[in-house]
Amino acid sequence: VQLVESGGGSVQAGGSLSLSCEVSGITEGTNCIGWFRQAPGKEREGVAAIMILGATTYYADSVKGRFTISQDNAKNMVYLQVNSVKPEDTAMYYCAAAPARCDWLVSPLAPAGYIFWGQGTQVTVS
Repeated sequence: VQLVESGGGSVQAGGSLSLSCEVSGITEGTNCIGWFRQAPGKEREGVAAIMILGATTYYADSVKGRFTISQDNAKNMVYLQVNSVKPEDTAMYYCAAAPARCDWLVSPLAPAGYIFWGQGTQVTVS
């Protein structure tokens, strides 16, 4: 499984960004895609996840109402719409794939459940 993120950049507080994750090589057992972020000096944290089959979504409390995860299975794409950004949203954003359904993971937002990772895309909020 390969994941490639794009869409990061610099944005002013209150603005919006749309992040994309192209997923290839997905297998039948890979059924949960998550977006994570890591700021300098901080641990990687999950912000959103989506079940490929059924499209159930999960969000961290810190981003609920501002971030939206979605998928286009025909294009093998998962998106993260980031609205009303805050300086604390500044981080490297990664998408990742788990070899299980999201609801089979201990937590769909815990990085430990994911084994395939992209290289990340930087989001900087000023």
